[in-house]
Amino acid sequence: MSVLSGKRILLGVSGGIAAYKTASLVRLFIKAGAHVQVIMTPASKDFVTPLTLSTLSKNPVYSTFFNEDEEDEKWNNHVEFGLWADLMLVAPATANTLSKMANGTCDNLLIATYLSAKCPVYFAPAMDLDMYKHPSTIASFQALEQFGNIMIPAESGELASGLSGEGRMAEPENIVAFLEADLESKLPLKEKKILITAGPTYEAIDPVRFIGNHSSGKMGFDIAKSAANLGASVILVSGPTHCVVNHVLIQLVKVTSAQEMYDACHQYYADVDVAIAAAAVADYRPKNVANQKIKKAADNFVIELEKTKDILSSLGENKKQQFLIGFALETENEIENAKAKIQKKNLDLIVLNSLQDEGAGFQKTTNKVTFIDKDFKIEPMELKSKEAVADDILNKVIAHFYE
Repeated sequence: MSVLSGKRILLGVSGGIAAYKTASLVRLFIKAGAHVQVIMTPASKDFVTPLTLSTLSKNPVYSTFFNEDEEDEKWNNHVEFGLWADLMLVAPATANTLSKMANGTCDNLLIATYLSAKCPVYFAPAMDLDMYKHPSTIASFQALEQFGNIMIPAESGELASGLSGEGRMAEPENIVAFLEADLESKLPLKEKKILITAGPTYEAIDPVRFIGNHSSGKMGFDIAKSAANLGASVILVSGPTHCVVNHVLIQLVKVTSAQEMYDACHQYYADVDVAIAAAAVADYRPKNVANQKIKKAADNFVIELEKTKDILSSLGENKKQQFLIGFALETENEIENAKAKIQKKNLDLIVLNSLQDEGAGFQKTTNKVTFIDKDFKIEPMELKSKEAVADDILNKVIAHFYE
């Protein structure tokens, strides 16, 4: 999976012959799983049509501050565009547009959006070789890079003038590769390895029946996806669940029982930097498992249970360099029980859930958690989607390593 997957890309197209390449560029972004919004300068529409880029991006294309053909003359809000994007790319970036960007000459929607952007900005120059080497163009490059913008260097080759040399806009495939490499190099959890448990465990009674719980596994899977998107290599040990994951940085290890989850965790634990125990592991299992389906006979049926191995405690006992995060689902005395669990299981952080909170718990798309660290600092959070909670948890991991 590309690091561009899920990214919101704002593509600014200026008026040069290389604009025809943006059709292929948009297709590559969409294929990588990105969301694309295109803004064109008026001059660029002479080289590639808005209809083409709108069809490929699956979004309207904008080039003016308001649409003259609409009765209400709706304002195209450049500030909203700038806030929406995860990254902005100006390609092709002509000498004219580069000069406007460098000097703040705000006379079109693209430049206004650029000046409003809060995200990283990349630019891919495209012009004839003499223009590319001109001192004014070089000054624009230097100014933009001093602003923190990132240049995707032009390539050498045949130019529209018929000359051959430097100034040709990088090919769409090379632009995508440049962006992926640059983004990957800046991911905060790159080169970190994270072990995550998810879902329930099923403890067999006989070949047909089991003891389980209502955990969907969504919280653990969302944490795994968030960690992978931040560059971490993830080992996701999951009990039975309908959740799916498809990410090149996530290794899914499927288990059924608490013992199988215990064994899998200890197989990988020594080599990881972080372990996040989000699974709802059974505390007890049947002491004796029938070889055949148990027939209904007596009015009463007793199953003798025995304790399962405590995975989180065992990880705490063997902790060396690992940053260990546990979960606690409580129904009473939540804070005190969570604090006791931190000490008993040698945790660095606990994520407390309460079934008393509306919108939290099993089989929900939302969660309301409270973070408690090993120093008993308590940080209650508001109700959020589980994806947002996963991001909050990974922010705690990032803070551990970098703050």
